[in-house]
Amino acid sequence: MNRKNFIQSLLGASAFISLPFSSYANDHDALNEAIKSTSKTTKGNLFGFKASPIKKVKVGIIGLGNRGTTLLQMFEWLVAQGHCEIIGLSDLQEKKVQKAAERLNQWQKKKPKTYFGNDTEWKKLAQEDDIDLLLIATPWEYHAPMCIYGMNQGKHVACEVPLAYTLSECWELIETAEKNQKHCIMIENCCYNEEELFVLNMIENGVFGDITHTEGAYLHDLRAHMLSNDYYEDQWRLKHHIERDGNFYTTHGLGPISFYLNIGRGDTFDHLTSMSSRELNLSETAKRLGSPYTDFKCGDMNSTMIKTAKGKTILLQFDVHTGRPYSRINKVLGTKATHDGYPSRLYIDKEELAYWGHQWLSEDDYKTYQSKYTHPIIKKLKKISQGFKQGHGGMDFVMIYRLIRCLNLGLPLDINAYDSVMWSAVTPLSEISVASKSMSIPIPDFTNGKWKKENPLEIMRDF
Repeated sequence: MNRKNFIQSLLGASAFISLPFSSYANDHDALNEAIKSTSKTTKGNLFGFKASPIKKVKVGIIGLGNRGTTLLQMFEWLVAQGHCEIIGLSDLQEKKVQKAAERLNQWQKKKPKTYFGNDTEWKKLAQEDDIDLLLIATPWEYHAPMCIYGMNQGKHVACEVPLAYTLSECWELIETAEKNQKHCIMIENCCYNEEELFVLNMIENGVFGDITHTEGAYLHDLRAHMLSNDYYEDQWRLKHHIERDGNFYTTHGLGPISFYLNIGRGDTFDHLTSMSSRELNLSETAKRLGSPYTDFKCGDMNSTMIKTAKGKTILLQFDVHTGRPYSRINKVLGTKATHDGYPSRLYIDKEELAYWGHQWLSEDDYKTYQSKYTHPIIKKLKKISQGFKQGHGGMDFVMIYRLIRCLNLGLPLDINAYDSVMWSAVTPLSEISVASKSMSIPIPDFTNGKWKKENPLEIMRDF
């Protein structure tokens, strides 16, 4: 695929129709106009959106691989409490559906309907009249089409990350959610991790003062997973690294950061620039293991810088090729305090200036802050979530709990459709920047200017 067709694929079919390749190959203004040409008119009317309360949420799950199976387990307590019921299960493979159904039957009396065998069976599940919520945990390329179809069938949708990876998909998701007045949430579990919620609660209570800079990441050695013949079905995740180059997994870092910075609630992403290192680690490992795939386009490390409308900066990093300990960085710099994650450390600035002595808080002092600012959600759900450690230490349960209980009570969700699309759109925009020698790329406003209003941060609400 040449560069023109590649960038057009990231933007969507409508882009570049009237622009010859020579007009934007090295032309920043032409590239900006091409990105603007993908825009659609949105209303911005889903901030604070409340659907009618659903006493018992009827759930259908599409995709029962590693992730879908884990998410299924997160519903056990909620089903036992009568808050929801799993109505249907769908996957291409019959054995995955049957295995999930057997597991579900251990703790839910009602047996689910099952759908499998071809790549359209999931639509039958989406069409069922007695389903309120579709939960989607399929390979990335199916996320947006399944969400759009589900909302058009009158369902709320909750989807694994990313929600989309072309700009045209992003716009269509917003259009569809607004038209149907349905929730469209990307289930970003890291927003519900204890450390990130602790930092957010400190920010909301003024501990950091004004935030100037943040850093987030997905640094996770996935070579064994991606090169395995059976971990990802048909090695679908590896194939993205053959064909693409950019930050494919923005949201683990960017989701919590967006809450820290009130993105969509008084500030917004303005523009970004992105670059990738050369690729070595994945191909060398693939050759050593005798993999049939040894030529990869995605660099070992991608670094993407974002600037917000109010002048704050964000550094996002993405590296799943390099052997290293896991990290999401979770760095926050403010006028009064600094936090670094992995491991979590806190520095409180002092009024008196000093030439030295800039140490992190002692363990005892850190625990004092932790005790004072542990997020109310964690305080409430800590004990229950400990029974769901398989869900990334418990944060998956907290995420599913909040989703179902908001639907039960008819409350706005913690993560809305605009959040989900804004966080996801950084992926195709990073790819465009990488392909354009790290040109600065404008980030579209999916909210129709409604980001300027200081909308409430729903994840700070207790119920």
